[in-house]
Amino acid sequence: MLDASQSMLGKWEKEQKMQVATRLLSNLMDSLQPIENLEVALRVYGHQYSVANGDRSCQDTKLEVPFGPYNYTKIKKKLSYIYPKGTTPIAYSLEQTKNDFPPCTNCKNILILITDGIEECDGDPCAVALALKKNNVTLKPFVIGMDLDVEMIDAFRCIGTFYETKDQESFQNILNVVISQVMNNTTVQVNLLDEAGNPTETDVNMTFYNNHTKAMTNNFIHTMNNRGEPDTIPLDPVLKYDLQVHTIPEVGKQNIEIYAGKHNIIAVDAPQGMLKLDINGVNEYDELKCIVRQSGKMKTLYVQDFEEITKYITGNYDLEILTLPRMHVNDVNIKQSHTTKVFIPEPGVGIFYLPSKGVASIFTIENNKLQWIRNVDPSIDRETIVLQPGKYKVVYRGYNVKQVIFTKEKEITIKSGLSTQVRF
Repeated sequence: MLDASQSMLGKWEKEQKMQVATRLLSNLMDSLQPIENLEVALRVYGHQYSVANGDRSCQDTKLEVPFGPYNYTKIKKKLSYIYPKGTTPIAYSLEQTKNDFPPCTNCKNILILITDGIEECDGDPCAVALALKKNNVTLKPFVIGMDLDVEMIDAFRCIGTFYETKDQESFQNILNVVISQVMNNTTVQVNLLDEAGNPTETDVNMTFYNNHTKAMTNNFIHTMNNRGEPDTIPLDPVLKYDLQVHTIPEVGKQNIEIYAGKHNIIAVDAPQGMLKLDINGVNEYDELKCIVRQSGKMKTLYVQDFEEITKYITGNYDLEILTLPRMHVNDVNIKQSHTTKVFIPEPGVGIFYLPSKGVASIFTIENNKLQWIRNVDPSIDRETIVLQPGKYKVVYRGYNVKQVIFTKEKEITIKSGLSTQVRF
């Protein structure tokens, strides 16, 4: 997008700024011709109406050469006819570019803005650039300022990557740098760092989100390549990203900028160790599970099966083991690359015989108080229940007995690996 406002008639060294810009852009068209899968378009502003035309001049922007294959000659010809006339409607021109790029699911849309002045039509280029990003118009403008005043420079930094040129030689060099960044291969690797700061963690799901729209863009499972290094991932350098690494608990990084034409490294602290839960003896439970929380927090991170080995970010965790009764093991420390093992006693078995249907409740005795554990199934007259070793009280009354004084109770002791019969 080329500035053809009246100020481009000004002298820059020994030539008009417009002559310098059109000559160097024409040379650029020649150098781009051998590149495959590349289409170029030309939008110009400030070249159709003079400032005296008022509102008309503030909408003076035109896509002079639309996108198409091998249209370099068309652009060179159009550049030779452009003559600066009007004002500088940058915001309005930026907004119009959203319709310039053809629909494509696998393209990079790049905008290079060449200007010598700031917005002069009360528009807000920063707001327009942000709105384009939020509407999923993936434009990352490169702004090349031609001999801009110092106070003008900050007005462009919000739009995209800004380059300042003070003479024709620097203009040529920066234009080459921008094209190189656009065309060169961009690589990205995510380093999941252990506690020593080394990128050894891997085999974790990662999700990338558009930093502006918060829309999901990519899902990857981190892996190491054949050289034992984090594998490179394909990310479009047009966007800024938020990264979510699905460790337990999750870690991530916000506002990640990818630099085109370079090898980018995203480093995230993700030191992990393992937790294994086991029983000292025979596991009588069908599917024994454990609720895992960060120490001192109520949020459930994961429900882990016994005999399963699960990775966690290093630190302290509270375990709620779903035995009968439930067991709590707090401040379990997970260390880097180490398997922390938590063992619980082997359970016993209580076999409960009821003379008739009724209410039969099982309690533990804690500090001379009863703590309810569960009820025996009232629909059957015999039930086998797996219980952790300890002392229990069982309280029973049949449905057909209508006086509370006929409530019965028994104290029992459950021992590891043994069966205990309870009869009323």
